[in-house]
Amino acid sequence: MISLTRLSGTTFLLNADLIERVDCTPDTVVTLVDGTKYLVSEPLDDVLAAVVDYRAAIVARAGLPDAGTLPPVSPRPTARLAAVPPRGVTP
Repeated sequence: MISLTRLSGTTFLLNADLIERVDCTPDTVVTLVDGTKYLVSEPLDDVLAAVVDYRAAIVARAGLPDAGTLPPVSPRPTARLAAVPPRGVTP
């Protein structure tokens, strides 16, 4: 998510993956894929930089060894039947 500022001065976080386009008319208008529009005080270049930094952070974090990914799944061993020794007898 990226941090943006409304013209009223309040700050909010926006999911950068939902941005369809950013227009400068001369105010900066961020349009989401669902048609929602946000008028923000940051210039277009700052919004672009925030999105690029956000995505770069995701790529960098994904490359870390402890990135929260699950370990690779090993194939299940094939079932093998074996004789079970009687109780109290060690093989």
